[in-house]
Formats: sequence, structure tokens, C-alpha cells
Amino acid sequence: MMISDINICVIGLGYVGLPLARLFSTKYKTIGFDMNQARVDALMSGHDATMEVDDALLQEAIEKNGFICTTDIEAIRDCNFYVVAVPTPVDANNRPDLRPLIGASETIGKVISKGDIVVYESTVYPGVTEEECLPVVERVSGLRFNVDFYAGYSPERINPGDKEHTVEKIKKVTSGSTPEIADIVDAVYNSVLINGTHKAPSIKVAEASKIIENSQRDVNIAFMNELAKIFNAMGIDTNDVIEAAASKWNFIKMKPGLVGGHCISVDPYYLIQKAQVYGVLPRVMSSARRLNDGMGEYVANQVIKLMNKKGILVKDANILLLGITFKENCPDIRNTKIADIYTTLYEYSENIVVYDPWANPEQVYNEYGITVVNALPQNELYNAVVLCVAHKEFINLDVRGLLNGSGVVYDVKGVLDREQIDGRL
Repeated sequence: MMISDINICVIGLGYVGLPLARLFSTKYKTIGFDMNQARVDALMSGHDATMEVDDALLQEAIEKNGFICTTDIEAIRDCNFYVVAVPTPVDANNRPDLRPLIGASETIGKVISKGDIVVYESTVYPGVTEEECLPVVERVSGLRFNVDFYAGYSPERINPGDKEHTVEKIKKVTSGSTPEIADIVDAVYNSVLINGTHKAPSIKVAEASKIIENSQRDVNIAFMNELAKIFNAMGIDTNDVIEAAASKWNFIKMKPGLVGGHCISVDPYYLIQKAQVYGVLPRVMSSARRLNDGMGEYVANQVIKLMNKKGILVKDANILLLGITFKENCPDIRNTKIADIYTTLYEYSENIVVYDPWANPEQVYNEYGITVVNALPQNELYNAVVLCVAHKEFINLDVRGLLNGSGVVYDVKGVLDREQIDGRL
């Protein structure tokens, strides 16, 4: 297959798939495929609700580059380079849920032709591409892997809301099912990336590299969260400790925090599950997950403790949570741990206002059953204000002016002036 003959289809037009498809459209004929008709309609009107692709860029891709989004499987039959960028969630028991990947593989199996290439970007444990996904493509298509069609794996590195490390600037890991296919996959990605690629020696190595990127951050943040619990119990400001330690040249400076989103809070479970299949118990990773998953409840209990110390009745108290998304300046609510803060506080009071100018209230309610407002209620005062997310709208907010007398201000993100707060993580 010549690079000039590449026709690309990106399956899954979410936070990962859409930016990638838009980028590919600058060099190749590109079609985006998604099962959500409302999502496709919005994109074809020139608007991306995730805010990962600027509307002007999206409209340029459609009008200038001929980029198309569709739910019609027949529209992608003539493509020859399929990229899968669907979610890889976990179930209620934190076990990998491969159904979106299997569904995408079935879709590809219905349209793939001899000589075509399938590249997976979804985060998985080592072996999923070759052991779970490609057999589905074979079964549905009747074609043979590495004889009639080929595969690659290039793990996504999208950081939602990050306008500096955008997809074209990210150095991508690539791989292929044969040395020749690895070269083709690498060349296709290289042709649209500013900082190039790293070609891994195998698909499994590429899969494993993605898993440990997020698992490493999960473990590091868990360590900081554990330190925060220790120092809070001692009456020592954790951020002061970190600033002092960071004066040493080889100290890795990180902060405690809530670990949500679709990557760091999910991906480690894929490796944890697979490790146990091989008889290895990943104690450090498992402990990190348990600790980080409990930080929302910990924050809520810290707020309650501060209220009790000030003699504020927690029962039926008026509480304001600033932010619900899993990170700042981004509408992404996936696996947000602010929901855990809300749930714990709700056991004591139903008078909780959640204000987030970035979140979609309908999506939040459908996912968590929590009511969110996009504008701060006027003339309302609170017994406690918790800054949960460091949205730009909150940084210069007069949080103490929102209190009803001697209330409590708790800063989860450590971004407010110390004079304004009563406690922070």
C-alpha cells in the first residue's frame, strides 16, 4: 500500500477520535464514523461539544479538506486504513469492558477488504489487539489476519482540555503486525505529527507502553495523597512540604489530588486484571487505585471536620461545590471524583449547590443524578464552599464573600490564597 493511496476512517469521534480525524484530514481523505447520530449531526454543523477541536478548525476540515462524519457503515467501505478510537471502560467491579472495542471490530469486519490496515488507539492491556479484536475482524470478514489484512497499534495520548499538548504536537508510539506494516503505520502518523513517532518493536510493547504511562502517574499521585493524609493529621501543610522538598534537584514535584477521567482512574485496572491472569499480584498498583478512589470521600470528611471545629451544624447546611468536571477548563465529566464528595456530603445535607460553567447539566444528571448549574446563584450564602476544580472562572472568585458568617472554605486544588481558606488537600 502506498502512502498516497491511504483513505482513512476513524471509528469513534470522542475526545480522542475527533482531533485525530481532523488532523488526518489535512493530508488524507478522511471519514469519521460514530454510532451517535446526534454527535455526528453536531460535528457536521461545525461544533464540537467536547471543545477538543476548535469550531473554526472543524469547519475548515469540513469545507476545505472534505472531512465527513457519518453513522452510515456503507460510507466507510472504500476506506483502507481504519483507526479505532472507542472508549475502554471498566464495569462496576473494575473489570475491563471490551464491548466497545468488540463492536468496533465487528463494524470493521463488515467493510474491510484485502490489503487494508486496522490500527487500534484505545487503551488496553497487552494482547487485546491480537487476541481479542483481530479474531473478531477475521470472523466477521472471512479474511485472514496478516494474510488478507493487517494491523497496528498506536496508543492515544490525548489530554482533555490541554491546548498545549495537542494531537499534532504529541510524539506517538506506533507499531505494526509485520515489519512492513509497521513502517507504513509509522509513516502515516509521521506525516501529520510535528514531533514524530517512536516505532515500537511489537504491538504488545506499544500496548504495554500506554498502560504504564497512566499507571505510573496513578502510583505517584497516590503517594502524594497518602502524604497529604499523613501531614494533614499532623497539622502540617502538604504543599509547604512539597515546595521544600522540590528544592532538591532530583525530587519529582507532584501534588495530591482527585484522580478521575477516562485514563488514569481506569487504565491501571486493565493491567491489574491481566497481571493476575499470569499469577502476578500487582500490590503497588492495586493499593494506589484503592487509595485514589477513596480521596473524594476523604475530602468530604475533611470539610465536615472543619465545619465541626467551627461549630457549624453540618446537618442541612448550605454547601457550595465549585466544579464537577474531572479537570479544569474542560467539560469532561468521566469518572469525576467530585461525585464522591457530593455523595458523602449529601448524607448530611440535601442543600448542596454544584456550580460548574463548563459542565453539561443534562449529562451530569444522567450520569450521576446530580443537579448542576452553569451560573452562580445570586444572593445565596453558604456554610461551606469547596473549590473542587481549578476552572479559570474560580481562581479570582471571592470565595469568602460567599459564606454565611464564619463558614468553611476548602481548596482541593491548592490554587486559592492561603488567607482565604480553612483547609486544603
